[in-house]
Amino acid sequence: MINRFQHQGVHWVDLESPTADEVEEIAQEFNLGNILPQDLLGPTLKPRADVYPHFTYAVLHFPAMRHTGGENITQEVDFVIGEKFIITSHYDTVPAVYDFTRSFEADTLLKHSSNPKYRSGHVLLELSERLYQTVENELESLEDSITAIEREIFEGNEKEMVVALSVVSRELLNQKRTLSAHKDVLDALEQITIMTLGEEYGNFLRGMKSFHARVYTKALALADVLDELRETNSALLYTRQNEIMKNLTIMAFITFPLSVIAALFGMNTAHTPILGTQNDFWIILGAMGLLTTSFFAYFKFKKWL
Repeated sequence: MINRFQHQGVHWVDLESPTADEVEEIAQEFNLGNILPQDLLGPTLKPRADVYPHFTYAVLHFPAMRHTGGENITQEVDFVIGEKFIITSHYDTVPAVYDFTRSFEADTLLKHSSNPKYRSGHVLLELSERLYQTVENELESLEDSITAIEREIFEGNEKEMVVALSVVSRELLNQKRTLSAHKDVLDALEQITIMTLGEEYGNFLRGMKSFHARVYTKALALADVLDELRETNSALLYTRQNEIMKNLTIMAFITFPLSVIAALFGMNTAHTPILGTQNDFWIILGAMGLLTTSFFAYFKFKKWL
């Protein structure tokens, strides 16, 4: 599907899951050559930035697990950037792009609508702001999950939180991996656009890089928090296991001599002390009880209980 927008001589064409005919139509209209249209037809595995005679081409992937309900880990957006045109291509519905189309149509929400030197870079900058804002929303949702996990950990649910920590950690790892690839692409794109479109265009890319830096820094900060929580959870689990093992050891230490006493008096011998005397059962039982009480008193004195 092709969506076309125009503002002060700048053309923005948005391609959503484009067909071969649609890509060919746009390629001829903006003189994109024969190689680039093949890249616009389907997803690209890795982000990159390429230079062409009168435009630049970039591929970026944005984390999307939360707002797609887990259907997509990332969403790809391709950018073809010329002096007076910008083409975006994506292969499913990207909320940030959809939101920007409504803003573009309304025209009143464009920050630079009255700028006499309106360029495609203004479109790129505002679109990228919305794309990175979507990523920031993803991170805020992750932060809420981490806060909930922290609360559960300190309410005594350490064991249950092991899996929850692993799930959030995996999602945050994907965020970091995806966002870390943006830095090299944006650095390369800045140099390319300055070379092809002029020094002034570098300002738009520097703005785009600042949006990226903000969300990437937040992702790293959340990763640090998650690491601390994982260590805390492990320490609490280890402490609880130690307490359980200590109690079991104490119980075993107490019951072992009692079982020895019971076994001794249960031996089938001709002459066993105490056995056969008056109140022999209660004497043995009392001795075992006294021994048990002595053990408990000793453990209490040693602060093992």
